[in-house]
Amino acid sequence: MIKAALARLRQGHRTMAFPHGPPPPLPERFRGRPRIDASKCPPGCADCVGACPTEAITLSDGRPRIDLGRCLFCTDCVEACPEQAITYSRDYRLAVLNRQDLIIDETNVLKLATSLNKEMRRLFGRSLKLRQVSAGGCNACEADTNVLTTIGWDLSRFGIQFVASPRHADGLLITGTVPRNMELALRKTYEAVPEPKIVIAVGACAISGGPFAGHMEVLDGASSIVPVDLFIPGCPPHPLTILDGLLRLLGRRGGKHDVPVGLDDTDISKVTRGSDTDGFTRPETAIETGNAESER
Repeated sequence: MIKAALARLRQGHRTMAFPHGPPPPLPERFRGRPRIDASKCPPGCADCVGACPTEAITLSDGRPRIDLGRCLFCTDCVEACPEQAITYSRDYRLAVLNRQDLIIDETNVLKLATSLNKEMRRLFGRSLKLRQVSAGGCNACEADTNVLTTIGWDLSRFGIQFVASPRHADGLLITGTVPRNMELALRKTYEAVPEPKIVIAVGACAISGGPFAGHMEVLDGASSIVPVDLFIPGCPPHPLTILDGLLRLLGRRGGKHDVPVGLDDTDISKVTRGSDTDGFTRPETAIETGNAESER
């Protein structure tokens, strides 16, 4: 027992400071929210549309739009565009409340998720138990969700925990394409969760069917079976993206100190590294996007 205590003292504090401090550094290969510069699009060009493997890119009046609910965050569109009209930012904030809000255009504005209503916050704001349902997933989204329970992220410090039974849960966190073989199981699991309840769809597959959308054996996302309250896109979404979405739903993120998502990376960098009056205290070494507001 003494040896264990001494080892723990030597290890020190391992849990990250986020959201009270800067977010963890993201790897160089990280691809965040796509950015569209329609002014670079040559007339009549649709190379990005043809290159997208999930038909996430469409044209509106000759200008591209991206459905983040279908986007795999691959680089096919970037490589296909001769003018680099589509690029990836390092903005990890992607969670929204409505499916339609995942469609972005040349304005590059994404309406981020806001908190639950007052009564739901009262019930779940300090204690949220989730039953994770892998509905035909490849285990990528499941793995990044599981990372949140490790000592570095410590999801339980926010009162959020995964439970074994839907009867002990306040809601569902769904991953996977939702194939027809999982339809009955998902319905029964949803019905077993006591009211009131929330549903969170994590990953492109759970939102739209991902690369399998339109297949006869796939139901194209969880919302075709159950009502969804929070959409977290990605393939898979980074653990930071998932955590940010969960905290926004509970009212722990966002508000007056949040960085407007319509800004580009340069502007975000200026805001987060600005004066003492801008509400941010993040050090210069932190990544270029996100914020570090205090929990209100």
